[in-house]
Amino acid sequence: MILETIKSKVGRLTGLGHPSPQQLGAALRNRKANALRLTDDGLVPNNPRLPLILYRSVVSLKGSFDPAALFEDLFEINGWADGWRDGIYDFLHYHSQTHEVLGIARGTALVEFGGPSGKRIAVKPGDVMVLPAGTGHRRLEKSADLLVVGAYPETGKYDELRATKEGHDCAVQAIPNVPLPENDPVYGKNGPLLQLWS
Repeated sequence: MILETIKSKVGRLTGLGHPSPQQLGAALRNRKANALRLTDDGLVPNNPRLPLILYRSVVSLKGSFDPAALFEDLFEINGWADGWRDGIYDFLHYHSQTHEVLGIARGTALVEFGGPSGKRIAVKPGDVMVLPAGTGHRRLEKSADLLVVGAYPETGKYDELRATKEGHDCAVQAIPNVPLPENDPVYGKNGPLLQLWS
């Protein structure tokens, strides 16, 4: 993933591989927000109020631009920053002080959300998942070419916790204090995320 990090930095400096505003707008599709509620299992808190949001094939990645750059630009213009390019960890973890968005730029994966008693979801290019603070996630399977773009709302603070009783008990106190994002990472101020998370 070192090459992807370099491509990201060069693209941000030069615009190389990034879609034009017209290409970005044309790539965006009108899709339903699938809301998935995940419950606390004693080790993974998930989120007691906010559902995980899944957008299927929400962007078309056909074009001369770098698909990862499209996700970076889309998330950034909607106020989700501190982005990265990589995969999804194969160990169960969650963030108690920030929400997270994941966009599948290339490849496929089977991802477990919510811990062992949660949901297993197959994801493919163009899919976006918005994880409220506390949502456990780990990759179970992946194609060799998997590339994910992640980002966080500017109102959060990054942390990474594993599924332990001690971490769970601290996270349960922190999660309700995580501010709501100002924008849906895909559709901005008019996106369904804000209504589903209100």
